[in-house]
Amino acid sequence: MAPRQPTKSGKDKYTIILPTYNERKNLPIVTWLLEKTFTKHKLDWELIIVDDASPDGTQVVAKQLISIYGADRIVLKPRAGKLGLGTAYVHGLQFATGNFVIIMDADFSHHPKFIADFIALQKTKDYDIVTGTRYAGNGGVYGWDFKRKLVSRGANLLASVVLRPNVSDLTGSFRLYKRKVLETVISQTESKGYTFQMEMMVRARGLGYSVAEVPISFVDRIYGDSKLGGDEIVEYAKGVFNLWLKV
Repeated sequence: MAPRQPTKSGKDKYTIILPTYNERKNLPIVTWLLEKTFTKHKLDWELIIVDDASPDGTQVVAKQLISIYGADRIVLKPRAGKLGLGTAYVHGLQFATGNFVIIMDADFSHHPKFIADFIALQKTKDYDIVTGTRYAGNGGVYGWDFKRKLVSRGANLLASVVLRPNVSDLTGSFRLYKRKVLETVISQTESKGYTFQMEMMVRARGLGYSVAEVPISFVDRIYGDSKLGGDEIVEYAKGVFNLWLKV
């Protein structure tokens, strides 16, 4: 099947790329909230679900959502297995028809209501990237224990001191990109795991792209398990210093 063609109407269109793995329970809620947000603000949108062979029936739910919202709004592009977050975005980009791309988590930790703020801020100065931040303004984290908060804060502090990207939340994964900017940045990003989001932002800054931040309320996932462990923390620290050497 040939890739879907980008829109040429001149009107802004927003593609949400949503990587999923065992998100059967969360997917209907997130999709409903996305539809509600974009309809309220009269914005054109599409949702591309990149599912990595979830054994819990995520793809069955995705197909049901297509029947409800229509194939012009919901697109399912599965993969054979768990291949990493970065490659999920690359895969989804092949089928995106919007001139803007939003990346977010499917676990309901990123509330779609903030997307309207992202879009409004982007338009004020034609920013290349707008990223959600838990650590500036009235942003915050809810549902994490002290250890998890300490790890996240420490990770961002380490990267800020070493890399100086002038972004308060480097490990966040709720962002709005101009499509061409995302394609350029992701083509230069080497990380595959926990350091992926950090490297994306550092690369973007290095390339001279403009970045703005929107404070968000981050809520720990409702269903499923967190994927952060000791190996990811070590990987992140190594990634920071590798970037310091390269960028």
